[in-house]
Amino acid sequence: MSFEIFNLHPSIMEGVRAQGYTEPTPIQVQAIPPIMQGRDIIGLAQTGTGKTAAFVLPVLDRLLKLQRGRIGAAVISPTRELAEQTCEAVDALAKYTNLKSISIYGGVGMEQQVRRLRSGVDIIVACPGRLLDHIWKSTIDLSFLEMLVIDEADRMFDMGFLPDIRSILRCLVRPRQTMLFSATMPPDIRRLVQEALRIPVTVQIGHSAPVDSVSHSIYPVKQHLKTKLLTAVLRSFETDSVLVFTRTKHRADRVALQLKRTGFRATALHGDLAQNRRQAALDGFRDGSVKILVATDIAARGIDVLSISHVINLDMPENVDAYTHRIGRTGRIDQKGDALTFVTAADAAVVREIEEVLKAPLERRKLQGFDYNAAAPEIPADAPRRPAGGGRTGQGQRSGGARRR
Repeated sequence: MSFEIFNLHPSIMEGVRAQGYTEPTPIQVQAIPPIMQGRDIIGLAQTGTGKTAAFVLPVLDRLLKLQRGRIGAAVISPTRELAEQTCEAVDALAKYTNLKSISIYGGVGMEQQVRRLRSGVDIIVACPGRLLDHIWKSTIDLSFLEMLVIDEADRMFDMGFLPDIRSILRCLVRPRQTMLFSATMPPDIRRLVQEALRIPVTVQIGHSAPVDSVSHSIYPVKQHLKTKLLTAVLRSFETDSVLVFTRTKHRADRVALQLKRTGFRATALHGDLAQNRRQAALDGFRDGSVKILVATDIAARGIDVLSISHVINLDMPENVDAYTHRIGRTGRIDQKGDALTFVTAADAAVVREIEEVLKAPLERRKLQGFDYNAAAPEIPADAPRRPAGGGRTGQGQRSGGARRR
């Protein structure tokens, strides 16, 4: 099967060939035809299944039939990194069409975005908070919008963006085609579907479970020994690139610093970094100059690197869905990956949940030669720190500045 079956515009097919795409993935096979027919769609698929191209290709095909230079399509993304990467995918596939796109997100000045919008664009890829800023300031014109994509809807919910999404929907006055993509469907997302979509087609690739191309194992360890064990594990086998997950932003910084001090090419990625530092971390991870990226859940949503060989959960995720999101960064299309999780006695319940979804026990591992009985310091330097009030920095809770990620 080839992309010829979709009867895409010849200029779009040039972009497909230039990207080296040969056979469509299952999500593309199932989603592209109904999107091209103008149907609303719910796409249930994990990261790494090719879902971005599944909506970008039919959107571009439709835009070529519309008047140029005014916004005909919008993609709403939860993070700046994902917005940039989606925009890069649009630009690559639209290379031979003269269609113009722009990514819109907070943390940078609005002036340059306003100038780009005034010069005429066909598609925007935007984070919810900054898109609302433009709407309220009347610096963006969505009166000709015909297609809306809500991407990573479950993560949007985790980050507290659903009120912003609803505010955006209320500002769209003309009928439109709406596409919603999500890895999972919690009740709040189901309610959003009922509000925003009209008789949608549902396309599901797999289930809300980790992908089959990933091997899973756990390392039982005391909390205060986690970073020492991480260092020892990283030295014990060869890796291409490693994504390490921590529970908090502060912990990501500390772990990355400790890894660098022991000779690893590591850096941290989280929401408190300035935009230039976030971009430098992502660029370094993509080009290989950074081998280990230590990240929080939300910051990692924008990472789109196919060659991640290992995902290591230094801190156990809160539930199976979070685990699925994390380890979906490895074992992507046609590749194998490894997911390693460091667990303490407090993680037993989540371990059981993961094993139930996998329908198999997780392999228990111990690193030979590591001292698992080393005494803890008086104040555990390696312990996750939680902000006052019990909230978790870098997780799904929304802070005062979360809206403009």
